[in-house]
Amino acid sequence: MAGSILLIDDEDNLRKLLSRIIQLEGFTVYEAATLKAGWKIAEKECIDVVLCDVKLPDGSGVDFIVPFKMKHPLAEVILLTAYGNISDGVTAIKQGALDYITKGDDNDRIIPLLHQAVDKVLLQRKKIISVKSTVTYSLKNIIGNSPAILEAIALAKKIAPTNANILLLGETGTGKEVFANAIHAESKRSTETFIAINCSAFNKELLEGELFGHKAGAYTGAVKDKKGLIELAHKGTLLLDEMGEMNIELQAKLLRVIENGEFIKLGDEKTTKVDIRIIAATNRNLADEVTKGNFREDLFYRLNGFTINLPSLNSRVEDIPVLAQYLLQSYAAKEKINSPQIQQQTMAILLRHIWKGNIRELKNVLERACIMSDGNIILPEHLPYNIQQQQPNTTDQLSLASVEKNHIQKVLQYTKGNKTKAAELMGIGLTTLYRKLEEYQLPI
Repeated sequence: MAGSILLIDDEDNLRKLLSRIIQLEGFTVYEAATLKAGWKIAEKECIDVVLCDVKLPDGSGVDFIVPFKMKHPLAEVILLTAYGNISDGVTAIKQGALDYITKGDDNDRIIPLLHQAVDKVLLQRKKIISVKSTVTYSLKNIIGNSPAILEAIALAKKIAPTNANILLLGETGTGKEVFANAIHAESKRSTETFIAINCSAFNKELLEGELFGHKAGAYTGAVKDKKGLIELAHKGTLLLDEMGEMNIELQAKLLRVIENGEFIKLGDEKTTKVDIRIIAATNRNLADEVTKGNFREDLFYRLNGFTINLPSLNSRVEDIPVLAQYLLQSYAAKEKINSPQIQQQTMAILLRHIWKGNIRELKNVLERACIMSDGNIILPEHLPYNIQQQQPNTTDQLSLASVEKNHIQKVLQYTKGNKTKAAELMGIGLTTLYRKLEEYQLPI
């Protein structure tokens, strides 16, 4: 499988020439003249590598790297520029680009670099299919004491011992795979196989082959029988991460597995029987996807029997100190170094930051800070520059009262203004909530 390339460049003649050259190497190429058009393609297709110009009509290729990598962590980005700029090149690499090359000067590097990038992506895809993780999971070991996370843990504990399929909903980085592993560990299937696959990392054909397997001769190159992940998970649990990205045709085949416990491999004529528990996870609103025609309504209802909503980190701010300590200790243990302490002012900055990447972003920020520090204490200057710059510096704004006010606002946002639910989640009385709303001059 040669791989798929998204080429973003507003110079039509150059883009078409490059596209043709890349296609002759066996790659599938998608073209876009703007970042907006590129995003639309990336949402529909499984992209391995993005070859992107730096200066585009609607933005910078350098600024494109971080948001793209957050949504497509396995894909690689290579930047193209007409004018080599060392500063841009350094920034691009720091942001996560694989390389930064100059048009004309580095033309001979493009094809070898694309092969290198695709090989890296395909290797990473193989690694994301995990079977029986060596980590010991347990719901009681999930970090956090906020009402929102405790509610999710309590529901998971009730469902875990059953054979019911489960739908985990939550933003990227909220810990859906951790919950899935813990539910499996506390189920009757705990001694059997746990398999996880990220559906967004594969196109339709690749995902179908991974899930359902094939018989020898099913297609060119299929020289022997291959068991799919569904068959390998027999008696155990299968986590379908990023379920909202699954092609609607594959959804129909999966529905048959859920309803009848059987499926047909590619190239086979007889059915294969399986007994598996499915945990589906997604950051999409599947009800909206049903309305748009992107997700089967019957499959949605089969998965939606037991739904666990995992809260964003922004709605459980009070858990950040204990999460930060745990993440630092884990990183220090892995690197065999002393775990540094977090200075009070640094913690205040972490508490006020808007965590778009949730726990995953917090983990990356802390690991970077640990490297940047002297190993004893993490100071504000050890945090990424953009996080430092977003933080007010006044003592009043870093006060405990300010943190509490900010948390109340986020919980109310989470409950869509439902004050009774907000008070319940925060573990306080409704009258106490109204008093605090008045105290902090928030809308009542």
